[in-house]
Amino acid sequence: MRVVANILWIICGGLLSALSWFFVGCLYCITLIGIPVGVQCFKMAGLALNPFGQEVEYNGGAFSFLVNVIWFVCGGFELALGHFIAGVILCITIVGIPFGKQFFKLASLALCPFGTTVQRVNFA
Repeated sequence: MRVVANILWIICGGLLSALSWFFVGCLYCITLIGIPVGVQCFKMAGLALNPFGQEVEYNGGAFSFLVNVIWFVCGGFELALGHFIAGVILCITIVGIPFGKQFFKLASLALCPFGTTVQRVNFA
């Protein structure tokens, strides 16, 4: 079921979400200082392609907080807003609610991606 949901996710906007993460990662990788941020964006692009069956845990420290503040000002807000709007649009219909919830998960992750870990959920 997870595979079917992820395939439908890519069709319903997941590909656009992953491309936006990838594009921002490429912009950050242009500068030498931005490479760690760009690498984090590429990791989030991978999550945006395969969100079903994965959970995000927030466990950052002071350094993660500082980097998240810089991230919020330099592009995180725009990505979070785009994910939030896509989630609202998909939640208008009953069929789109599971996909909208994944966009909301990505929106919260777009606000503070540093200090988070992504773990696969194993269903029994």
